[in-house]
Amino acid sequence: MELRCPTVALLAALSLAVAACGEELEDAGIPDGSETGASAAAAPTGTTPAAPVEDAAKAFGEGKAVEPIANAQDLDKKPGIPKPAGEPGDKLVVKDLVVGEGPAAKSGDPLTVRYVGVSYSTGKEFDSSWKTKENMFPFTLGQGMVIPGWDQGLVGMKVGGRRLLVIPPDLGYGEQGSGETIKPGETLVFAVDLKKIG
Repeated sequence: MELRCPTVALLAALSLAVAACGEELEDAGIPDGSETGASAAAAPTGTTPAAPVEDAAKAFGEGKAVEPIANAQDLDKKPGIPKPAGEPGDKLVVKDLVVGEGPAAKSGDPLTVRYVGVSYSTGKEFDSSWKTKENMFPFTLGQGMVIPGWDQGLVGMKVGGRRLLVIPPDLGYGEQGSGETIKPGETLVFAVDLKKIG
């Protein structure tokens, strides 16, 4: 199944829930919304236009903070995303945990990433590329291959970076959700490592 990654809305205050590192599990992949039926969100067509991204520094400075991410700066270890607390916001929030180097990712660039995603409401992991031996996921940015939260939230990222995304439902899987793992109207939280551009 093809990955369709979302990114995430404002975090109110998060209680710590550390994810385990490097499990040897089979990875079903994040649903890409191309399936038919009510359980899958419709896949976007064409390119995804940029939408306003919440100013993360301002948002976090106003008390909507993120508890420390486990292994936040150690790119050789799976990041542990704390369980969010409070109500999520309705805008995409982007926070760089590690700033990479070199050219910034732009729409149309082929990217290779590593990621982990949790549901805002439960703090439970619904997917992770860390479950595969390759630990990688390739896609083209801004072409509708992933959820809009990723297409918008990963723009400007540099290789070697790790970015936290809080993705509201309208930039994720919407009011349909996705199967058993992502409920309708769910806000999603991702930690994404950019491994390669091109």
